[in-house]
Amino acid sequence: MINALGRRKSAVARIFVTEGTGKITINKRDLTEYFPSSILQYVVKQPLALLDVVEKYDIKANISGGGFTGQSQALRLAIARALVKINAEDKKALRKEGFMTRDPREVERKKPGRPKARRRFQFSKR
Repeated sequence: MINALGRRKSAVARIFVTEGTGKITINKRDLTEYFPSSILQYVVKQPLALLDVVEKYDIKANISGGGFTGQSQALRLAIARALVKINAEDKKALRKEGFMTRDPREVERKKPGRPKARRRFQFSKR
């Protein structure tokens, strides 16, 4: 059993990878049930499809925080990291596709005296 961690915005994905038939379980629910959108399902399976191991590993994931897009991208990063732990030669192919890079963009905090992080209240000379 291999475990890995993936993060994106405020979403955190912890996964456990075992040899199996390709079943992906997220928070005790099936992938298609947790991510009904086919685009998000595709995002999650991208590293597996790149290495042609979609039906080789079972993945159990615990995801918390963030929205569904951030969660799917956090899961993609965790899967890519786990595949590198299994076989280090795959790292070059995964990095080339951009699956090994942690996206550092976070929401900027709101500053005092302003309505949002950078937005200022409307100014008028008169």
